[in-house]
Amino acid sequence: MKIAVIGTGYVGLVQGVILAEFGMNVICVDLEQNKIDSLNKGIVPIYEPGLKEIMDKNVEAGRLKFTTEVSSAIKDSQVIFIAVGTPPQEDGSADLKHIISVAKDIGQNLDDYKVVINKSTVPVGTGELVKNTISHELNLRAINIDFDVASNPEFLQEGKAVQGCLNPDRVVLGVESNRALDILNKVYHALRVRQVPFVVTDIKSAEMIKYASNAFLAVKISFINEMSRLAETVGANTYDIAYGMGLDARIAPEFLQCGPGYGGSCFPKDTLAIVNIAKKNNESLKIIEAAIEANVLQKQHMIQKIITNMGELTNKKITILGLSFKPDTDDMRDAPALDIIPALIKNGATIHTYCPQGMRETKWRLSEYADRITYFDDEYSACENADALVIMTQWNQFSILDLDKIKHGMRDNYLFDLRNIFVTDNNVRNIFKYFPVGQK
Repeated sequence: MKIAVIGTGYVGLVQGVILAEFGMNVICVDLEQNKIDSLNKGIVPIYEPGLKEIMDKNVEAGRLKFTTEVSSAIKDSQVIFIAVGTPPQEDGSADLKHIISVAKDIGQNLDDYKVVINKSTVPVGTGELVKNTISHELNLRAINIDFDVASNPEFLQEGKAVQGCLNPDRVVLGVESNRALDILNKVYHALRVRQVPFVVTDIKSAEMIKYASNAFLAVKISFINEMSRLAETVGANTYDIAYGMGLDARIAPEFLQCGPGYGGSCFPKDTLAIVNIAKKNNESLKIIEAAIEANVLQKQHMIQKIITNMGELTNKKITILGLSFKPDTDDMRDAPALDIIPALIKNGATIHTYCPQGMRETKWRLSEYADRITYFDDEYSACENADALVIMTQWNQFSILDLDKIKHGMRDNYLFDLRNIFVTDNNVRNIFKYFPVGQK
């Protein structure tokens, strides 16, 4: 089966590569010539474990190609995935201009029956918008060609996206016809035979499932972060609280790890978007609104924790280990570091930092603070002569740090463990003035 995936961002590229791995003939489309040129040279624009190896394998097998030719890709494919960005606008709503643009391209080039699938995270009603846009373009051409629109939201976890696509928790299909469903079952035949759960529903419900899932997880993170602030005040231990809660099968332990707040490409954007959808429909989502506010407060709490315990930050050197919003990705979108670092600088600190993958993007996102941030090639060099160490992201290599070596090279011995990597290590308190999250 021939498939076009329009958009080679995080979602589109991973989806295209994995569909090729499933045996489909896939052409990935993007309007950025530089990105396509790089992909054709085997250069992957994002960091995602395992992605390049599978991409190279399927390019060599002839199942995966990259192009900027939108019209030819549409005409040559039976199935078209729309996987372009839907960034938040000022009011929090999803910007659908790229979705509409692709829908117009499809309507202008449609020549026989095809299934058009929204893979991007989109608000309820976008499937209908795409369908109407394509129909409008067909009317302008004065032709009548049958097509179907479907919703197949992604549930990628950055850093685990490849394995998540190869072995997903579930596949959600929002369809309007048996014809479209039959084709999608063929696309995902490799997952059907593995008995991966499939949720087949209407398009609007499929669109809602994605937003509802991310909003719930964001609420869960914000909840445990609020508990951590209370625990610090009353002298309780959030690590034990979360463990005790997580043993309840109705709650489960996932996403009960307190920290500096959630970030990334999904939770901040999707929570704002679903609140905006509710407002447009004269509804209010008080729980999700509170989670958004709690996430802002959590980042502010991390800043205040450092300032309160260190005192005056002027001329203090603070080392930040980890910049990306989570480990095993280079994604800096809405990463807590982007709020915490500027606040520390404004309070007088200079920043030394190291991250396995996040430094390149941080350099341009925090370019206005370039004279106050120094980037290092490893974690030990970054800690030299520092007054404090802040662990921002829980990369695996940070969990095996030689703490004595780190302390020996530092000027002072503050350790703010914002991911509680060393919270169960009693020795850390003999080496550092240690401040985890969620403990007094």
